Amino acid sequence: MTEKTYNVLFLCTGNSARSILAESILNKEGGGRFKAYSAGSQPKGEVNPHALAELTVLGYPATGFSSKSWDVFAEPDAPEMDFVFTVCDSAAGEACPVWIGHPMTAHWGVEDPAAAVGSEVEIQRAFAQAARFLKNRISAFINLPITSIDRMALETRLRQIGAMEGSTSPQGKAS
Repeated sequence: MTEKTYNVLFLCTGNSARSILAESILNKEGGGRFKAYSAGSQPKGEVNPHALAELTVLGYPATGFSSKSWDVFAEPDAPEMDFVFTVCDSAAGEACPVWIGHPMTAHWGVEDPAAAVGSEVEIQRAFAQAARFLKNRISAFINLPITSIDRMALETRLRQIGAMEGSTSPQGKAS
């Protein structure tokens, strides 16, 4: 029997950094079990070059990405999502399109590396940290027993992943 491939959409406001990082990381780490996509509520129209540079440094695909609207994934011919994760706090608070198939959703907020200011080294460090936090969440996600736990337990686990180190959510921040 062929194992199902799960479609996962990462959402952010600009779709230029965090959601792009997550898309690339999951597509490689997911080993074909997951197909990741990314989009934004107010896409910047271009991918942040620091995000692509960080993907290259980490050995992840860094080509073929575009900054696009989440409306693309609400179209009738769009892939049906199994999971939708917001990776920035502003996108988590916005009214999202209605997703066909009622995917599971969770907020995995990570600080925006594109907002980092300072030297080139400090900006690179912000992107490296965002990528690390996202990779840790993705690693936890791909190791969940998705097919053997009920929906409520899975939703709980997805929220717990969002509260991991680096969370920008008030309930996820460590004191």
